[in-house]
Formats: sequence, C-alpha cells, structure tokens
Amino acid sequence: MRTSHIVSMLGAAGALVLATAPTALPEAANPEGSKPPAASCFFSRDWQGWKATPDDKAIYIRVGRTKVYRLDLSSPCPSLHDPGSHLITKFHGSGSVCTALDIDLKVSDGHIATACIVRQLSELSPAEAAALPKNLQP
Repeated sequence: MRTSHIVSMLGAAGALVLATAPTALPEAANPEGSKPPAASCFFSRDWQGWKATPDDKAIYIRVGRTKVYRLDLSSPCPSLHDPGSHLITKFHGSGSVCTALDIDLKVSDGHIATACIVRQLSELSPAEAAALPKNLQP
C-alpha cells in the first residue's frame, strides 16, 4: 500500500511539472514572431549535374534548370577529381531531399566506390549561383 501512495505522489509531481513547463519556446527562439524558414527541398529525380570544389570538401549540384545547392562534406573526398569519376547516390525516404541525412553519397572511378559523407545541404540564392566561377557551375 505504501508503494502505491509513492507512485501516485510521483505521478502528481510529474503532472505539476508538465503543467508549469513553458510553452512559448518557439517565440523565445524567434523574437520577431515570424515563422522559421521552411526547408528547401527538391526531388532526387531533378538532380541534373555536379561539380566538386578544388579542395574536395564540397559539391555544387544543379537541380532542375535554375536551382543550385551546395553539399558540404564531412571530410575531403579526393576521388571526386579522379578521371572518369562519377557519383553513386542513394536517397533515403520518399525521393524528396531536404537535409544532408537524405543523401547517401559515394564516388566511383569505375572500380572502387568511396563514401563521401554529406554534412550539410544548402540552397544557393540566384545571385550566389550566378557568382560561382565557371569551373564550379554544375
């Protein structure tokens, strides 16, 4: 009987904690009250081409006719510049790519495939995409 009394007291204490917990965290994190920016997603089928940065730490990809995204890699992936290299991509989920976790990326020279872990995915603005040097435009 004593155990059930302790359990009911713990339950009441838990309910009190939940009832007094702050509920306005989104407003505190976003003082202007505006909505956070929506994730910029694309369908994997719309990926058109790619170019690696000279330091092998990122890849620029063209999506559709007008969008350019930057895939920042967790570490350099030197096989991106091997002659005849090509990307092997596997997409997780529905085919909609919204975050780096949606992309499983490997680079192959035709014989060996090397994993290149995507750390961050970000869409470039039209001005940023236009400012890319010709050798980095996908």
